[in-house]
Amino acid sequence: MPVTTRGTDTRRAILDVAQRIMAHKGYSAVGINEVLVEAGVPKGSFYHYFASKDAFGEALLKSYFDGYVADMDRTLAQQGKSAAERLTDYWQQWRETQSLDDCQGKCLAVKLGAEVADLSESMRLAMKDGTGAIVDRLERTIAEGLADGSVAVEGDPRGTAQALYDMWLGASVMAKIHRDLAPIDTAMTVTRQLLHI
Repeated sequence: MPVTTRGTDTRRAILDVAQRIMAHKGYSAVGINEVLVEAGVPKGSFYHYFASKDAFGEALLKSYFDGYVADMDRTLAQQGKSAAERLTDYWQQWRETQSLDDCQGKCLAVKLGAEVADLSESMRLAMKDGTGAIVDRLERTIAEGLADGSVAVEGDPRGTAQALYDMWLGASVMAKIHRDLAPIDTAMTVTRQLLHI
C-alpha cells in the first residue's frame, strides 16, 4: 500500500520506508527501486528529492538521528525523576527497541555504522554528528546526576558517556550475532556499575 502524499510528505515517505528496510538489510543491499516501490513513488521522481544516492543516504541518517535524539530528549527530560532514573529509562528503551532483528527501523546506527563509514564521507559525517549528539545528551544527564547525587563516576562525564555509548553499540552488534539479549543485559549491568546506580 503506498504511503505517500505530496511534496515534502513524499520525501518523508521515502526516508521512512528506507529506514525500515535498511534497518533489516543494510544500505548496500537495498536498491533505490525497492524503496520507491515500497513507498509508492514513481522511479523517475527520486532525483527530484535527492541529488544522488549519497545525498539520499546522508538525508536518511540525518532524519534517523533527528527522530532518535527527539525521543531521547523526551526520555531524559522526564519531570520528577532523578538523572539516574532517566538514564536507566533510556537504556531500558534501548534494550527494547535497538536490539536483535525486530528493531522497526530504530537501530540504524547499529546496522549501518561500519558499513557507511567506508562508503561515503558525507554519510560518515552524518553518522558522526548523530552519534555525537547522543553522547552529548548522555554527558549532560550524567553531569545532572552528579549534581543531584543520583550518579557517581570515576572519570569525567564526557569520557563516561562516550564509553557507555560505545559499549552499548558493541553490545547491540553482539546481540545480533548471537541472537540473544545477554550482551545487552551485560551492558546494563556494567552501566549500573560505572554510574553507581
